[in-house]
Amino acid sequence: MWSSVAVGVLALVLATDVVRTQACSSADPSPSPAPIPAPTPAPNAEVFTTADGVRFTVDVVATNLQIPWSLAFAPDGRLFVTERPGRVRIVDLTAGRTATALTLDDSLRDGEAGTLGLALDPSFSSNRLVYVYYTARMSGGNVNRVVRYREVGGQLGERIVLLDNVPAAGIHDGGRIRFGSDGLLYITAGDAASSSLAQDVASLAGKILRINRDGTTPRDNPFSSPVYSYGHRNPQGIDWHPATGDLWESEHGNTGNDEINVIERGVNYGWPRIEGSQTMPGMQTPIAFYNPAIAPSGASFYRGQRFPAFANNFFVAALRGMHIRRIRIDAASPRRIAAQELLLEGRFGRIRDVISGPDGLLYFSTSNTDGRGSATASDDRIARLVPAS
Repeated sequence: MWSSVAVGVLALVLATDVVRTQACSSADPSPSPAPIPAPTPAPNAEVFTTADGVRFTVDVVATNLQIPWSLAFAPDGRLFVTERPGRVRIVDLTAGRTATALTLDDSLRDGEAGTLGLALDPSFSSNRLVYVYYTARMSGGNVNRVVRYREVGGQLGERIVLLDNVPAAGIHDGGRIRFGSDGLLYITAGDAASSSLAQDVASLAGKILRINRDGTTPRDNPFSSPVYSYGHRNPQGIDWHPATGDLWESEHGNTGNDEINVIERGVNYGWPRIEGSQTMPGMQTPIAFYNPAIAPSGASFYRGQRFPAFANNFFVAALRGMHIRRIRIDAASPRRIAAQELLLEGRFGRIRDVISGPDGLLYFSTSNTDGRGSATASDDRIARLVPAS
């Protein structure tokens, strides 16, 4: 069964075995998602209103998860979720149940490290391939890696390591993975608490990486390696503007100076030589930065129809900021931010990921059980924004 709770903005969160779900479907734009019942607003649900008059309530669709880190919808409407301690869960929002699809026994449980990113293959409907980014315990030194599985009957198997030996640490592991419109897999890798690695193009740390689906390096990568861009500290959110195709990124700064960047092939984004408004020849400054810190994590463009005013808005989950940041982009100058607004500030605690669901709703997860938040009895949670009448 599922519980509905009214609250505004997004925050996707998973935790242990108890999950209550409602309706949600696939974020994969290619196949038609399985029909999912429209949410029924709870009696006396609190209504939130944005600065431009958009009214919404918040439905909680899953509870009692453990540090849900990444969310991805399958074409059939199931929601795949990683839990940082070392699990992948599948949430059936129609049936109202969750099940463990994979347990990673070698997943490191230390600080920010663990089972992090998750992506489904663009051809998931036919090949059932699932990609996971996690921190592996190794006797010779821990590493981050990307592993591919095949989903059969709700279980992940046929493990193949695609990318290995990405530097790891208890902090700054990056971890977001996502497929671009070019069919290639993009990976955010932090500097693994060694800032100098971000400027070393021979290292995979402090980079945006790009690989083929089989783990090989695309021919047009700028350094004949998985490195796509460099000079990053701890990037945790990536998505492509639906109209322009630009790759937007959210990144943790150093004691403030959290960033929003537009990522280009081969470009140096400056860390640790510059940050915030600082400049240096041959290095790219962010299009926005934040002081004090908001600790931006997952980020997504809205692609649905249920909130017309949200079209092409960029939503960023904020951990320390405890909100969902709505970034409105200037249509006439699509690399300029026209306005920003904080949704659900302080109402759900730390927000880890936010995605646009195939049902046109905005989903988010919380991260209150990560040792840095104040967890409630139902944390962590996954919830969704629902239009209010």
